[in-house]
Amino acid sequence: MSTFEPPAETLADVVLVDYGLGNLRSATRGLERAGASVEITDDPEAFAAADGVVLPGVGAFREGMENAGPLREALVDHADAGRPLFGICLGMQMLLTSSEEADHEGEGEVTGLGLVPGTNVRFEVDRKVPHMGWNELEVERDHPLVDGVEGEYAYFVHSYYAEPDDPDAVVATADYGVDFPAVVANEAGNVFGTQFHPEKSGETGLRILRNFVEFCAER
Repeated sequence: MSTFEPPAETLADVVLVDYGLGNLRSATRGLERAGASVEITDDPEAFAAADGVVLPGVGAFREGMENAGPLREALVDHADAGRPLFGICLGMQMLLTSSEEADHEGEGEVTGLGLVPGTNVRFEVDRKVPHMGWNELEVERDHPLVDGVEGEYAYFVHSYYAEPDDPDAVVATADYGVDFPAVVANEAGNVFGTQFHPEKSGETGLRILRNFVEFCAER
């Protein structure tokens, strides 16, 4: 039985970006339970009316950036305006500048959004890749997104992980033969992402999503 109590009223209006690679149904359910009114859209004009934008993602970096290409300018403008932008899994990796994944797949260099400068690298560990399953979060620094989740477990599915240029961009880590960023954020704090799937992470994920919705409501 869940101990998570949804708010009695909508706290914030959130846009969930539909660019063909997101886990939209589960993400919508989670955000609604966390107190958001959710609009699923690929219309960049909707970003301006929203309190926050969520960029979900499952799949390859190149396909993600190609699919989201028409939305790149709107996403960057939204972030540059100091408004909340939350990337999930592939969506988090797309916040960075580049990824080894395209080179690994023989597809050449692909440019990410560059909102959290850095690159995504492949796990080189003596463990099964992809990293799949529950893992413990270790909070490295304060950020509203991670309030109340120190030592909790979240659900991961990924073969690549972020290496931000600025170590201070790492908000929380997890261990899979190497300490890797589980949560990253830009210097201003309004652009952030989780390598794990909060919508699949039970009470911990709901806490993350509630933190996000409350962050949007306060901006």
